Amino acid sequence: MMQKFSELPYTRPDVAAAVEQYEALQKALSGAETYAQAREAFRKAEALETELSTAESIASIRNTMDTTDAFYDAEVAYFNENLPALIPVTKAFTEAIVNGPFRADFEREYGAHFIRLLENSLLVQDARIIGDLVRESELSVAYSKAAAACKTEFRGETCNFYGLLKHMESTDRAERREAFEKWAALYADASTELDRIYDELVAVRAAMAEKLGFESYTALAYRNRQRLDYTPEHVEKFREQVRTVVTPAVARMFEAQAKRLGVDKLRYYDESLVFPGGNAHPIGGKDDMLRAAAEMYGALSPETKEFFDFMTEHALFDLETRPGKHLGGYCTSLPAYKAPFIFSNFNGTAADVDVLTHEAGHAFQCYLSERLIPVSMLQSSTSEINEIHSMAMEFFTYPWMDKFFGARADEYRYAHLCDAFACLPYIVCVDEFQHEVYAKPDMTAAERRSVWRALEQKYMPWRDYDGNAFLEGGGFWMQKQHIFLYPFYYIDYALAQVCAFSLYDEMKRDRAGAWARYMNLCKAGGTKGYFDLLHDAGIPVPFEDGAVEQAVRGVIEEIESAGY
Repeated sequence: MMQKFSELPYTRPDVAAAVEQYEALQKALSGAETYAQAREAFRKAEALETELSTAESIASIRNTMDTTDAFYDAEVAYFNENLPALIPVTKAFTEAIVNGPFRADFEREYGAHFIRLLENSLLVQDARIIGDLVRESELSVAYSKAAAACKTEFRGETCNFYGLLKHMESTDRAERREAFEKWAALYADASTELDRIYDELVAVRAAMAEKLGFESYTALAYRNRQRLDYTPEHVEKFREQVRTVVTPAVARMFEAQAKRLGVDKLRYYDESLVFPGGNAHPIGGKDDMLRAAAEMYGALSPETKEFFDFMTEHALFDLETRPGKHLGGYCTSLPAYKAPFIFSNFNGTAADVDVLTHEAGHAFQCYLSERLIPVSMLQSSTSEINEIHSMAMEFFTYPWMDKFFGARADEYRYAHLCDAFACLPYIVCVDEFQHEVYAKPDMTAAERRSVWRALEQKYMPWRDYDGNAFLEGGGFWMQKQHIFLYPFYYIDYALAQVCAFSLYDEMKRDRAGAWARYMNLCKAGGTKGYFDLLHDAGIPVPFEDGAVEQAVRGVIEEIESAGY
């Protein structure tokens, strides 16, 4: 029976015993005389994977809740050091399906994409990189600790990065600038350590690619991210569409914002302040927002009501920022309980509500697919699909924003739409930066900063750091944790945002039809490839010529005609 998350038991699994279990299951699979016997071995392997991944998830969540907790710090280290030992046995098990006599039977039951995923996994799993994977995990933990430890005093308050962000939305420009300088100083002070960690992360990833026979880590990363339908060349064309269509419109948007704020030129610390009287902030605290979210999801659909009631009943949230807590926000899963979990760092701004729509979109899809799809690897798709679940949910919840912002709900919706649109050039900037870094993995820290600064000027020519030497020198890339922890992930947000804009455009004409398409996409999980999932949901593929312009045309018109 499912308990509250805080009450869930945790026992360290015996990975060595799991290796032996996988070996026995592989022998049973290879020796199966009927598909029923082969399927039973597969079912037992699924159950073993569920047990291991649930334990790992509990340990990881509790570690991010308090990075200073020695017990869960040790548990995360245990998983990082020992799980790679499963690579040889899980690879042998996969080979027994792909190359075995019952391949066609598995394909008939679970689909062609299931086999494609297994074949892809064989290309990226290898005992030769076990040591590298362990080291990559260690470096990722080192990064998380270094970032979480950063704090500074600001006007009598001890702040981490997130704590400073709310001050960068102050109506007092001096306060915004002061908070910005403190924020930049945190990164500048940590930059030597962050550069060192990233140097080693790039090196270990390049080494893995070389051992596995890939021409670069970029090619390996695309396989790791299960990008089976498209290539870096597709992404390059998408980035160019963003540069030519979105960048000029964002520049106009910021010019209008500068006039609205009454400043001669928009500096970086002005970008987050949309209205001169202050941005719309939630009118209540965490508990108020959770109550409002329960009402919202109760009204949105029967399925979302069931989902959010489940999340609330079992306290599957950790939302408030505090010292020692990991930065950022995420949604993850506890597979044995078919339960999502939402993690965030509330800071009193509209971003808190964004979490209750964005991460809840992920959690809702997870809740559905874990109940509808029996095979774990098919329950979730690639992140460029998964982020549609979250970003489209942000738009579907627009009608209920008065519950969070009262009379300023329209201002929130406008600011949210502007932010969703304006982030596209930054996202493609992050993506091209990573392509450049892994094309030249021996690049120095100074060379990386130079590359970043040139890309900023290419995609975000309006960006002005008001003379801050560290950021003017290209240090801003360090603030994106995806670059450290999830290489090549970030472009998925831009691809998904464009698709979410397509759904948003339909919502305004046919809300029921848009919701039906969204539900179909959520329920499909990862049972098909990227192009097929979009096709089945009636969403244009973002790589197609003119797709970006078509998706954002209505957004640009709405922003420019809003009258703010």
